[in-house]
Amino acid sequence: MSWFHALILGIVQGLTEFLPVSSSGHLEIGHALLGTSGEENLTFAIIVHVATVLSTLVVLWREVAVLFAGTFTTPRWNEEKDYVAKILVSMIPVFVVGMFFKDQVEALFGNGLLLVGCCLLLTAGLLALSEWLQKRRQGAGHEVGYKDAILIGIAQACAVLPGLSRSGTTIATGLLCGVKKESVAQFSFLMVLIPILGEALLDSLKLLKGEATMDIGLLPALVGFVAAFVTGCLACRFMIEIVRRQRLIWFAIYCAIVGSVAIITTLC
Repeated sequence: MSWFHALILGIVQGLTEFLPVSSSGHLEIGHALLGTSGEENLTFAIIVHVATVLSTLVVLWREVAVLFAGTFTTPRWNEEKDYVAKILVSMIPVFVVGMFFKDQVEALFGNGLLLVGCCLLLTAGLLALSEWLQKRRQGAGHEVGYKDAILIGIAQACAVLPGLSRSGTTIATGLLCGVKKESVAQFSFLMVLIPILGEALLDSLKLLKGEATMDIGLLPALVGFVAAFVTGCLACRFMIEIVRRQRLIWFAIYCAIVGSVAIITTLC
């Protein structure tokens, strides 16, 4: 992988990790278009995933600091502990899938462009439906509850499929549950921090076990990391504002177009 390829793929990862268009699906498309494949993809995925986690911490550092202080500086139960508990509850489904079924899911469905295209169409449908219902619903909605957290967590677990957007499915599910649009994007981005790091850790273990090799140069790794971090910061801020303004329909249209092109390209 050259530094130029790493730059492009890093930008793709940083943008699509937060925008509801599927980072895994776009990386799969990017690798197909650039002709980059092989074991180095695993190493690159670890690097850019860590970069996007750091970008989330930078953008939401105030919220993270408040949650950290409220959780560890007082023994009594408070709003911060309650919020962290909901995040932990939301991680149960993806933990179960990631630890026990991830390899089976990947073996069953694979990672081809046909699957990516179909899942992008599903993402488009979820985004369009959530925005339509949000506009029809009376009232501002409610804060994230434990039932909402587990349903959003199930949506995140389903997003292990390439092309099914993690942010898109979690945000859309939250909106469908009636969660305030001001709250759902923040919860979606915070709940994904530990699963992303966990996924990177599992991939790192594959490297340590010799199932893959660290076959990427220092310059491409650095360029990919910086590109994913910078674009991730921009996309995270942008997406929070987009959800507040109810503009998800444009991403639904985009996913529908890209998904259709991916399916047509595969079948023709």
